[in-house]
Parts: sequence; structure tokens; C-alpha cells
Amino acid sequence: MAGIYQRTLNLRAALRHLSPHSTFSSAATVRHSLVGPRSSFLPITTSQFGVCCRKLHAGADGHKLRSPAAAPDRLPFSRITQEDLDFFRKILPGRVITDPDLLESSNVDWLKSVRGSSELLLRPQTTEEVSQILKYCNSRNLAVNPQGGNTGLVGGSVPVYDEIILSTALMNNILTFDSISGILTCQAGCVLENLSLYLEEKDYIMPLDLGAKGSCHIGGNVATNAGGLRLLRYGSLHGTVLGLEVVLGDGQVLHCLATLRKDNTGYDLKQLFIGSEGTLGVITAVSILCPRKPKSVNVVFLGCETFEQLLKTFQLCRGMLGEILSAYEFLDSECMRLLNTHLKLPNPISDCPFYVVIETSGSDPKHDGEKLHNFLEEAMTSSLVADGTVATEDSKIKALWSMRERVTEALTHDGFTYKYDISLPVEQIYQLVTDMREHLGDRAKSVVGYGHVGDGNLHLNVTSPAKDPALLAAIEPFVYEWTARCHGSISAEHGLGLKKRNYIYYSKPSQAVALMGNIKAMLDPKGILNPYKTLPDNLK
Repeated sequence: MAGIYQRTLNLRAALRHLSPHSTFSSAATVRHSLVGPRSSFLPITTSQFGVCCRKLHAGADGHKLRSPAAAPDRLPFSRITQEDLDFFRKILPGRVITDPDLLESSNVDWLKSVRGSSELLLRPQTTEEVSQILKYCNSRNLAVNPQGGNTGLVGGSVPVYDEIILSTALMNNILTFDSISGILTCQAGCVLENLSLYLEEKDYIMPLDLGAKGSCHIGGNVATNAGGLRLLRYGSLHGTVLGLEVVLGDGQVLHCLATLRKDNTGYDLKQLFIGSEGTLGVITAVSILCPRKPKSVNVVFLGCETFEQLLKTFQLCRGMLGEILSAYEFLDSECMRLLNTHLKLPNPISDCPFYVVIETSGSDPKHDGEKLHNFLEEAMTSSLVADGTVATEDSKIKALWSMRERVTEALTHDGFTYKYDISLPVEQIYQLVTDMREHLGDRAKSVVGYGHVGDGNLHLNVTSPAKDPALLAAIEPFVYEWTARCHGSISAEHGLGLKKRNYIYYSKPSQAVALMGNIKAMLDPKGILNPYKTLPDNLK
């Protein structure tokens, strides 16, 4: 193939030069829920996952009720009055939105699968304004839906009914950056990509990288405990976030915006809000530890004939690349087909059942190049890899990364998508894809698997020409039961939101869920913060 992806069959020559893009080959609904008819609910499923969940499926006579993913009935919150609007306009001059056309994009999630009916969008700029808003809403029993970049995939970032949307979009200031410690402090509405660009000028990078980086907010990233492409190297936000400023449901401001790497004085309260999806408090500022920008970055795109070979390549990779390994991602041939068909992205190597994106990041190009050379030579000699290409230049690195990062975009062109974010023991992550294909047969248009091998996170996606209740009933609860049998998690990094709240018992014991309910009741006793999300209906 000509152009950027020019191939060479001489592996050792490619490795010797590690050219900017060398290649090589092996020798041997409602407004309650889903967008659509405004009176429609999600279909009924046959799920049975413990006593707590069975109560959500059957009445006293044992007859099935609506799907656990459908929205519950509206809770008895107050409705907005003219007096409320007058108050908000007084404290947020010019930043109170009631125009239905302007509200539309904030009422619908990124997947266009969940639609709310909010009639009010508030755009505060400061923590004090957020505090005033929540204090007032708490006193009036008005429900609030915190919203960042609205890139969530489980219906957690948009209203279910008429909750007030509290947007952090204007809270986008960088507060401080310590160039010695690498600690960044910023408001919650800062876009992840903007933070990355700011840090790159100072020779640092953000510890997380997501496909939605051009839209998502750091506050939303923290609220959902987003994982992303760099978790293998830099860990989760539970480790890199050093402090938070949070406004509680009654308007109290929790000042825990520490910039210390060590602080063992009492309970680490910030951890409660990381991954809480806006149900315990509204994050208004974040302090986060940022790594130095690597001086040497290489990206390798490899093809493997079997998933077993892909896993063995991962083992070899960890052993031989060690400290410079920063990402190990995979996608299957179905993902590649969608990239080719819908986005016209050419396969940079020959067709294979599985593909791997490996990134190395270090401080010494010569040292990193030698380690990469030795790894690739061993992978080829061992026949673990059938084909591959190497990139060292920024533009070509981005071209290879796009093969992984744009899979989600390609899926949106393939039809209605059912998305599952599963965490499993690494050796089992692709078996779910295989079993799902067998289980669904020709009922699905596409069943694809991709994700983060380094942390056992599978993104399973099923598409159909249109929303298909019968198909959904076949997917759920099959996917959750399968995951539970393997002691996995039904949500690795996307959260539970609206869509998965009632499936929490597949991954957490009832005692743990009950304790979560107690924490929610303590911090938000009126339940005004992001209602109908994260916690199951039987706790309400």
C-alpha cells in the first residue's frame, strides 16, 4: 500500500532504522429514557440477578414489569416557577437559558439514546455561584442535573425528566500549575484537550487521555472516574487526583483542594466523589498530578492471528518494554471493517483477526528504540505477530492512534449501538465477544470488541439497523450474567448512570449497595443531585 503506510517485508531493516513509519511482515425515554416516541419505555427483559434485582422485574404476582434500564417514575420534586427564574437571573445575569432550541443539545446525550425535558440551563462561573444555586434548589426541593461536556455513554449526564441542568462549561480557568511538582489546579469545566495543550507547552502531559478529549471536562472525567488510554502507565484518577473542591446538595462547599501527594489526616473524602457521577456533590475544581512530557514516543500497530497470540504478545511486551510501556490497546477485525467502511481509514497493515496498538514513552530515544527493536524482533521470531508498522513522527503516530480512537465514531455510522463497558480477567475479555456473537446469531448487524488489554477493559458493542427491543432483550441480561460468572465488573470506566443503575448487583453485594445509599442520604438527604442515576431504584 502506497503513501504513509508503505510496507517493507524486511523486518530487520525496518527495525535497524526504526524509520518514522516502518512496516514489517512475519515470514512463516421517553423523556424518561430512550430517544424516540416520548411515551416509549425500554423493553422488558428476563433478567434475574438476586433478590434485590428480581423485585425490579416482578410484582407480587410474579408478572414481569418494565426493564431495569427504563427510568423510574418521577420523584416528587418541585417544578420551576417564575419566582425561581427571577432568583437565578439575579445571581447569574445573562447565564440562565430557557430557550428550548438552546436547551436541546443539553437534553440529549452524545449517543442520542437518552432525552430529558429540562426547561432550564444554568451556567455558573464560580464555586460561590454553584453554592448559591444548590442552596436555593435544596430549599425549594428542585432536582439538579450536573453536566460537563455531555460525552457520557450511560445516560448519566442528561436529565431524565425536568431537572435543572447545571453546566460547568464556563468554569474553565486554570488556577495554578507548579512546574516543579507537576501539580495542576483548575476549575471543573476545563476541557481535557485544552489542559493537555497547556501542559505540553510546559513540558508536561495530563495523566489521562480519552477519545472524547476535545469535548469532555476534567470535572466530568473525575465524576465518572474515566480511565482511558494511559491508565496502564499512569494509573486511575483515584491515584492522580490529589484534591477536589465540591459543593454538596445543601450548598456547603467542601474545601479539599489539596496539592500534597501525602496527606494521611483522617478519611480521604475526595475518593467518595471520584466516580460518584454527580450524585453526592458537584465538583467545581480539581488538583491533579501530571507526569513529565516524554522526550521519546513510539507507536506500533501489530496484527495477530489469534487472541491467544495477542495476550502472549502483551506478556512479552510487559517483560521487554517495562518502564517505557504506556499503552496496549486492541481492536478486532470487525472494528477494522467499520473503520474502512464508514470512515474510509485504510488498514495500515495486512488483514488480521486482531490488531494491537502499543505506545512507548520515555526520556531517551536511543534506549527506547533499542528496547522496541528487541521486543519486535522477539515477537516476530516467535511468530506471535503476523504484520506490523512503527511510527515515531507525530503525524504518523496520530494516524495509527486514530485506528483505535475512532472506532466509537465508526460505530455511530453502523446503526443503533448497544454499548457495554466490561472489566474482566485479561485472559477472558475476548471470549465474551465470541460468546455474544454465537448467542445473537444473525439478530445483530455487528458485534465488535476493542479496548484496553493492559487493564482488562473490554468495550463490547452490538449494532442493529434501528433500535430493536427484541435484540436488547437478547443482550441483557446475558451480558451481565456472563460478566458476573467471571467475577468481572459491568462498568469498567463509563459508570452506571441511568441505563445500568439497576444492574449494580451483578458487581456489588447488597451490603455495599446499601452503604452507598446511606452515604447518598447523608450527603444529599433530599436527593436533589442527579436523581435516577447510579443507585438502584429499590434504594429510593
